Amino acid sequence: MIVAMTSLMTKKALWLAPLSAAMLMLAGCNNSAAPVETTETDAATDVPLNIKIATESSYKPFSYTDADGKLIGYEIELVDALCAQMKAKCEVISQDWDGLIPGLNAQKFDAAIAGMSITPERKEVVEFSDPYFHSGIILIGKKGDDVSVDALKGQPIASQRSTVASQYLQDKHADADIKLYDTQDNAYLDLTSGRVRAMMSDKVTGIDWLKTEAGKDYEVKGQEISTSDDAMGIAFRKGDPLVAKFNKALAELKDNGTYDQITGSYFGTSSTTAAQKAVAANDIKEVVVVDKGNVEADAVIAKEEQAQR
Repeated sequence: MIVAMTSLMTKKALWLAPLSAAMLMLAGCNNSAAPVETTETDAATDVPLNIKIATESSYKPFSYTDADGKLIGYEIELVDALCAQMKAKCEVISQDWDGLIPGLNAQKFDAAIAGMSITPERKEVVEFSDPYFHSGIILIGKKGDDVSVDALKGQPIASQRSTVASQYLQDKHADADIKLYDTQDNAYLDLTSGRVRAMMSDKVTGIDWLKTEAGKDYEVKGQEISTSDDAMGIAFRKGDPLVAKFNKALAELKDNGTYDQITGSYFGTSSTTAAQKAVAANDIKEVVVVDKGNVEADAVIAKEEQAQR
């Protein structure tokens, strides 16, 4: 009797073994489709092995596409370095600017890097990494045109929608004929076609465009404008532990010189503060600091170095 029961238990165990293995395989397959919170992690670093990062691919020199459609630019190289530092596998995808924060919170991707300024309004819905760059805004107009920041009333002025530049226009120059665009490129097209008189733009991207064939007949009008929202950060969902991981990796890149190398290759300088000043050296000799709670502006004379890309 005991022998018979032992034989029965042995047969039952042998029958259950493949079933248990099959259940484990199915569980593994189901985990692959889970949100980032349950993604498999590297045990040594606790960093998700696969991280999807969105960018907006018409924001040269931060992120844009080459002739073959490949994503390139300063932010793309920075992301590659950050992910290598964390030993994580990252996929960078292109996303429309207006869809970056909604897509992030809808878990379509895990982070967004697209020259996004750290503003109080955005901080209400997403969490940012430590700043990786600083940039003010400028007004671009045709050479010889006397358009200026002080006289925009009734003038058709372009800007990219949902940016610090467009917000500045709406806050400080609501009496201008403000034209908002989904991308910088579309705003440039209307500027060169004469459908708008000037364009309010992020400083770095605007000056980069002025160096192109399309921008050769245009220039910065007046002074650089700082709105106190000049710091750029990587956006994450609120409470995401990835924020701390990326901050740690960014600090390590700054310590080991990789950050300086990448930033210097694009902006001719190694630090964020110096990069902020250097890119404007050709056309801007004065910085205007605008306090959001005060319409008065203080002019600060800045000696700046020549920018080299």
